[in-house]
Amino acid sequence: MLDNELRNRLIDSALEARKNAYAPYSGYYVGAALLCSGGDIVTGCNVENASYGATNCAERTAVFKAVSEGKQRFTAIAIAGGKEREQASDYAYPCGVCRQVLREFCVPEDMIVIVCRSRDDYKQMTLAELLPCSFGPENLG
Repeated sequence: MLDNELRNRLIDSALEARKNAYAPYSGYYVGAALLCSGGDIVTGCNVENASYGATNCAERTAVFKAVSEGKQRFTAIAIAGGKEREQASDYAYPCGVCRQVLREFCVPEDMIVIVCRSRDDYKQMTLAELLPCSFGPENLG
């Protein structure tokens, strides 16, 4: 469970990360802040590409960055997004691909997902609620 201070740090980090988003095509700016099991916070933003299939979401950017730094267990993520450059205006839920990538590195029932516009305007759920009946590494064993 997240206490208020840690939730606020995640939200602030996601809001800050979205300032680095590269979104010249959609104009939809997203930032994510991923809480690793050791307590580190790793951030990411969406990075678009003229070849749309090469675009990467903020959530996957944070996960891939964390994994490349040796972190492979996650407990929470905050996501902030919207079309307004200066303010997160939407609840930016993770896409299906991002949900599956997150699923690879967490316990879905314990992984907290926060979609936020600000510290005071957010929704919180688990990854299991967003990705019921999921398929994970244990299904391959």
